[in-house]
Amino acid sequence: MKKKTILSLNRNFRYLFSPEAPPPIGLHHRIYHGDPGASYGLQSALAARGVIVEDKFFLNLNTSELTQKGATVTESLSGLPIHVRGTVTGECSEISKAQFSKLLKQVTSHLSSISNIFIHDGAVGSSSRCSAKVRVISDSPSAILSLSNILWNATTRAVSHDTCPVTTYVASSISTEAIESATGLHSKGSVGFLAADTERSSLILCGKAFADANGVKQSLAALSEPILAARGGIPLAARILELGELVVLLFAPEDIIQSSSNLLVSADPGVILAPQGVAPFFRAKNSNTDSPSLYKLPAAIILACSDSSRVLPAISKLSPGQAAFHFLAGYQNGKYIPAFNSGPSCIDPLELSKALFAKMKEITITPLLINTNDGEKCIAGEDLVELVRSNLSKDISFFQPKGKNLKQGFKKYLLGKYQELPEEFSF
Repeated sequence: MKKKTILSLNRNFRYLFSPEAPPPIGLHHRIYHGDPGASYGLQSALAARGVIVEDKFFLNLNTSELTQKGATVTESLSGLPIHVRGTVTGECSEISKAQFSKLLKQVTSHLSSISNIFIHDGAVGSSSRCSAKVRVISDSPSAILSLSNILWNATTRAVSHDTCPVTTYVASSISTEAIESATGLHSKGSVGFLAADTERSSLILCGKAFADANGVKQSLAALSEPILAARGGIPLAARILELGELVVLLFAPEDIIQSSSNLLVSADPGVILAPQGVAPFFRAKNSNTDSPSLYKLPAAIILACSDSSRVLPAISKLSPGQAAFHFLAGYQNGKYIPAFNSGPSCIDPLELSKALFAKMKEITITPLLINTNDGEKCIAGEDLVELVRSNLSKDISFFQPKGKNLKQGFKKYLLGKYQELPEEFSF
């Protein structure tokens, strides 16, 4: 072990055992319950991630404790660059292995030089059975405050014993200009950027990137997808809609979602379809202790497509094969958004559609295709929800398009993108 590590550990142990000084807030009393060995274990875990504690660290502080340490609500940002290394689809910039390694070294060296390190343990996914554990290591209590409002709660023991946790490094006080110069990466006006490595299950937030909630969620979702899939879940860019006793999964473009946000469990994309039920990726702003960690299995899946030519009917029932086909295309007025996910994703949309197809055959789920654009007006918000509500109990006709041109366009796109589709998939 390096001399610096030993000195740091000794300094912390003296602090823990000192009769004159109280234990660190949020560390000894509330988390470790008098077990100083846990401090050593956690610092060893941090060292394995390249971060050597220089002085003190604070674990899982609550909002009031973070405020005491100087945390403030940071003005939200959007559209910061997302750089992802690994096999991904969707909108993001590539980062090489060498670039990420250099960036990671700079960031861990920076965090190792900070007097106070803040750690938060959480999870992507509200279900303890099927979730991806996340450990955040930060130089800023404000960043912890922001990320703790996104992640679901998880115990330190659960994160420490997880076989594949996602490690998130936050270097808010590092010079983004120096990083740009050393790595060749670019930030937005020197404000910050996000960089993810799917092989390392690591996310780096530089500058004020932690304040870009959508970028953080997209990055964490991409890194969590393979973990969730390995644990029996199907990660989907859907939203949960509760209609009385029924749960419905809604796939729709962002403008439709925003107009319906107050009617959804959460407007954030990301749902885990697990064997026991469905769970949202992230905490909603209005989530509380009464919110269920797992919702019932969906009674229906809504694919909200957009076709102003009126070839697609207003609403129709789909077979599992048709639902998988239209899910894979994600048609929106001449554009295709595979799996309705425009953000970075580590799972091939075709594999995702196969998994969804198998689930629809396994359990009773009614797939419905809704055309939200009839050429004159768009169906959104309460009108969309009411259309779903009023038709779930009706005997809806199966999908019958009015022309062949759109069908040919679908096939041309999908066969051009994927060499071969399962024979069960059909328009």
